[in-house]
Formats: sequence, structure tokens, C-alpha cells
Amino acid sequence: MDRLNGYRILILETREEAQFSKLLAEQGADVVQCPMFAIHDAPDPAPVEAWIRRCIDRPFDDLVLMTGEGLRRMMKLARERGIDQALVEALAKSRKFTRGPKPGRALREIGLDSQQTTEKPTTEGVIEMLAKIDLGRHRLGLQLYPDKDHSALIGSLEAQGAEVDTVLPYVYDPKAADANIVTAIDEMAEGRIDAIALTNLGQVRRLIEAAKAHGSEARLRAGFERTLIASVGPAVSGELAAHGLRTDVAPVEDHYFMRPLISAMAAALAEKRSKATG
Repeated sequence: MDRLNGYRILILETREEAQFSKLLAEQGADVVQCPMFAIHDAPDPAPVEAWIRRCIDRPFDDLVLMTGEGLRRMMKLARERGIDQALVEALAKSRKFTRGPKPGRALREIGLDSQQTTEKPTTEGVIEMLAKIDLGRHRLGLQLYPDKDHSALIGSLEAQGAEVDTVLPYVYDPKAADANIVTAIDEMAEGRIDAIALTNLGQVRRLIEAAKAHGSEARLRAGFERTLIASVGPAVSGELAAHGLRTDVAPVEDHYFMRPLISAMAAALAEKRSKATG
């Protein structure tokens, strides 16, 4: 505990970063969170409302929730249409499966529970979980999330005999978050960040795209020169290298997860401080 006391760690928020932030804070870090995108309701609510009304008129046999955000957005639209209680009653009649704990929390907010949650909060985890369930001739409601190819999941469910009815209740707006990214770049360039922790290669691309769009490329590279760069694994390190950037810290081989990344960062920062004061 407290291995990261006194260190400011920058993380680039995507869907999985809340848990990472919690783990860092438990180690005493001052976590600087940089949202990478804003979330908005689906620009055309009609398909979402139509899905909700199909669910109410004829409740699904099974419901698969990929995100808590998705359920909350659907409930918001249902409230606006005055059909939220009818939606809750319809959802209560379905077997409910969730990708990780967040959709389960969203269900509990409306007085419902998940029948089963994935061990791994990934699409692959959902496919593995549902492969063991009899879905033959079942009507299955599937809530999706943006910027992801869901064809493998849908194909797997249909191959099991399910009639899949999908809904996408929200969209990402990356441009709305550019100001956050430029601020984070300035923080690094001015030496106010001890380490940046990168957990997927999209974060590297997004940083560079935003820097280019705002004329901050030189500031970004200056920031990287002054900041310990921690990569969760080979994919992220490869993306850094493709842009001429180094990796200072990574977990030991085959331990490409958040906790080993935190341990590697703590050791590297302690060593850096020891050299500076030695």
C-alpha cells in the first residue's frame, strides 16, 4: 500500500479506466484522469424507442447488457416517453446477462438483478458465457456500445439459434474531449506528471491525433521526454514505437494486466527517485 504516494499518474479514460483509477488511488497515487471522449444519446432516438416498445409489447426471453451506460440511456428515454415503469416490468421477465459488474449495478438501480455476469468483462467473455446457455429459438435483446465491431458476438448468438434484436442507445464524441487531452499534454510538458499509464493502443493514437489537430505535437513529445511512459503490453508498446516513442515501463512477460503494470510503475518511480536523491 501507498507505493505511489506523492506521484501524479495520468490515465486516459476509456470504458475500463474506472477500475484502474481505483487501483492506483489505493496505492496512494494522485490520479489525473483525462476523458478521451464525451458520451451522447443516440442522435436519432427513434430506433432506440422502437426497441424499447418491442421489449414492452413482447418481453425478450433473454437480455444481454454490454454496458451500464446503455441501460441508463434507455431508461432515460423511456422516462421521457412515460414508459419507464413498463420497461422495468418487461425487463423483469427476461433472463439477464451482463458483461462485467457495471451493467449489474445499473440493473440494481431499477430494482433488478443479473442472472449471470461474465468472469471477464469483454465481448469474448460474453461469447464464452452464453455458449453454455441454451438460446435455441429464444428472442434475445442485445444492448451494444459504440466504436466496436459486434459481428462476432451477434454471429455466435445467431449460430446458437437465437433471434437477436440489437439496440445502440448512445454514441461517443471524441472531438468534445480534445480540450481535456490538450490540457493533459500541457501538464506533461510542464513536468507536472510523474507517469502516464497507457492501457490500450487507441489511447496512443488518440493523443497524437488530438495533438496534431491543435498544433500541440511538439508539446506532446516534450511531455513524453519528461514523463515516465508505462505500457500495459506489447500492443501499446508497438504503437508507441510506430510513432517514435519509447516505453519505459511494462509488466513482466505474460502479465499484461493493470495490477502488474502498477507494480512495475511503482518500482520504476522509486528507482528514479532514488537516483535523483542519491
